[in-house]
Amino acid sequence: MTHQEFVPSMYSKEIKSGKVSWQAPSNIALVKYWGKKEHQIPANPSISFTLNHCRSTTSLEFQKKEDKSDSFEFDFYFEDKPKQDFKPKIEKFFERIQEYCPYLNDYNFVIRSENSFPHSSGIASSASGMSALALCIMDLESQLDPEMSKEHFQRKASFLARLGSGSASRSIQGDLMIWGKHNEFESSSDLFAIRYEDELHKNFQNFQDTILLVDKGEKQVSSTVGHDLMHGHPFAEERFKQAHENLSKLIPALKSGDYSEFIKIVESEALTLHAMMMSSHPYFILMKPNTLEIINKIWKFREDTGIPACFTLDAGANVHLLYPEDHASKVLEFIKNELVAYCENGHYICDQVGNGAKKL
Repeated sequence: MTHQEFVPSMYSKEIKSGKVSWQAPSNIALVKYWGKKEHQIPANPSISFTLNHCRSTTSLEFQKKEDKSDSFEFDFYFEDKPKQDFKPKIEKFFERIQEYCPYLNDYNFVIRSENSFPHSSGIASSASGMSALALCIMDLESQLDPEMSKEHFQRKASFLARLGSGSASRSIQGDLMIWGKHNEFESSSDLFAIRYEDELHKNFQNFQDTILLVDKGEKQVSSTVGHDLMHGHPFAEERFKQAHENLSKLIPALKSGDYSEFIKIVESEALTLHAMMMSSHPYFILMKPNTLEIINKIWKFREDTGIPACFTLDAGANVHLLYPEDHASKVLEFIKNELVAYCENGHYICDQVGNGAKKL
């Protein structure tokens, strides 16, 4: 598939006004994407669990303009308050997708969004926020083109979301999503994410993700800046090769239910992501002392109990504790007894693998 297939022809209907609302989840990558090419193309493939409770809810109100214009007209509200500092990001997003959504200039929009989790704290709020907005836009497009197939709707929503935030491409569906071309997945693409359709062992079904909120504040370095620092990074090419290899190794583990191999790959990927940050120029550290304390506690807990709990990290200080559903009671007890002391204000979020976005 090429990007030209997402450029629409004529629309069969005219829509003057309306409102649509979508809820889209965040996701947590198991094999990480870090580094991108022009037009939000990933430097390596990634695979992620779609989450369930960490989500963005976005509504899009639209009113046809009386006179055509070349400008984008929209108001943006985050958690019911005007948010001017978000508008440039949405403006840039609209500019990127205008070729594929030429009707954007025809409407006045009111966008309202809210998160079920702290914004900009390493829980991929841009992923859920941009995917929810992309779905709202595609909902409008599907009204203009009622013959659109469900498959095209989902693929184009992922394609558009990617142009707002790369990882947002993986937040349209669930439960496991692959983004980026990989030899072992014939339909995989750099343009949009696809569902992992191979056999998934029962060990990894209904997997739990408790997010330990070490730092709920704004990240010191944005993901966009971090991705850009992969250009000219001394270890970049080896890292991209490693991601391809780790995805190949993860597939048999997901099929067989091999916890040991799964844990080895997932934890290595998390640490490698942060190693790339620490070895870039300029270098930076997003982990906090309490991040490391939690990681060491998880290692000891796994060694002492044999429970296959492991950690992963996004580009931030917070720790995602992944574990099977049938060990939830013991893991939650461990969190309350030993890990909550390392969380900001004792806060953590209990989540699990979900099924993707839904229309409200």
